[in-house]
Amino acid sequence: MYFKHISTRFFHLSKNLCADKNALAALRKKTGYTFANCKKALEMHENDLTKAEKWLQEQAESLGWSKATKLEGRSASQGLVGVLVQRNIGALVEINCETDFVSRNENFREFVEKTSKACLNYVSDVKETEGNVTKIALESESLKNLKLEDGKMLSDHLALLIGKIGENTVLKRAICYKTADTIKLFGFTHPAPESIDEEGKVIMGRYGAIAAFNSNTEASDEVRVIYRKICQHIVGMNPEKIGDTEIDKPNEVKDDEKCLIYQDFILDSEMTIGEILKENNIKIIDFHRFECGEEVKVN
Repeated sequence: MYFKHISTRFFHLSKNLCADKNALAALRKKTGYTFANCKKALEMHENDLTKAEKWLQEQAESLGWSKATKLEGRSASQGLVGVLVQRNIGALVEINCETDFVSRNENFREFVEKTSKACLNYVSDVKETEGNVTKIALESESLKNLKLEDGKMLSDHLALLIGKIGENTVLKRAICYKTADTIKLFGFTHPAPESIDEEGKVIMGRYGAIAAFNSNTEASDEVRVIYRKICQHIVGMNPEKIGDTEIDKPNEVKDDEKCLIYQDFILDSEMTIGEILKENNIKIIDFHRFECGEEVKVN
């Protein structure tokens, strides 16, 4: 009888502490945290999803800051470049992690998207400078201080991410653009996503470029294809500057050409970029290119 009493009592306690399977599945899908952590959160909060999720986020943030301090010195040369363009504002960002495996993780990609949107919100509030293009560079510390719609800074979301993935993750840099209505921004990443012409959508890859174009013609589908191909060329050929026919001379060695306008078009070596621009009555105002993990030049 004594053994039966203890056995019955133990079963009763286990039932009260057991995480509901449906709640557990929902919590894991929503947060991305491990089975063990989600189970613990639900058991501590009597299967209350809202309270369990809040507790997990608090723990992850706390753990993230701790992990960030411990992992800070570890090499992070993998990651993604994100490009986001919406009407006359755009952003080019780079987020680094330790392994290619994590760069494919959905939580990491969501963070790249959050960072890109935070940069867009930031530049949208910037007063336009004289001229048609305002270009702002943001380094790591500036990026950490950007606020998201939930009121938290990117540094807080970074801590949450580190708490989830357990790797050193770095907000490396960003370039933000704001242009006059007559200037068209366009971006490209490599590897290229399936759909790259959808305005307002973050595209990601190991390489990325954003460029500002001035055209006397409407931005038809045909012109947009030219914008995209020139951005693709910038990603592939890595020019150092646009070039000016009145100042710059073509390099005698074609393969060493660093002026964009004198480079052979990557998709048609019979034409230079300058010839394509002239033929289509397009002028490129500015561009910027990121390669994930590259050493940043200090001017």
